[in-house]
Amino acid sequence: MPMTMQIHIRLQGGGDVSLDDCARFSKPMQEALEASEQFQDNYVLEISSPGVGVNLISDRDFDSFRGFPVEVCYQEKNGSEIYKEGLLHERSLEHVHLNVKGRIDRIPRNEVITVRLTNAKGS
Repeated sequence: MPMTMQIHIRLQGGGDVSLDDCARFSKPMQEALEASEQFQDNYVLEISSPGVGVNLISDRDFDSFRGFPVEVCYQEKNGSEIYKEGLLHERSLEHVHLNVKGRIDRIPRNEVITVRLTNAKGS
């Protein structure tokens, strides 16, 4: 299991940090970590804020937070609501793909109620 590096960011003026702020910070941080050559093993980089705990909605949200821990709430055909936690793998046209302990679970999009960021470790 790869090491997880969690970085919590805050705006200098004290305002709310958005999903876009986390996404903008993620790529330069990853590039700086790679350039430093400090880590020989694989790792997962998580960029978050105390204010981030909201639902992922747009394609950009799902692209920006691949690999982040999420909780998916979905409704089965019998009407019961199920909650599943894992690392967001991707969202396709038909499914939300969730990495649960190294196995990819595919949840049909038409059954998904919410997908939200969490602090859990789903792998």
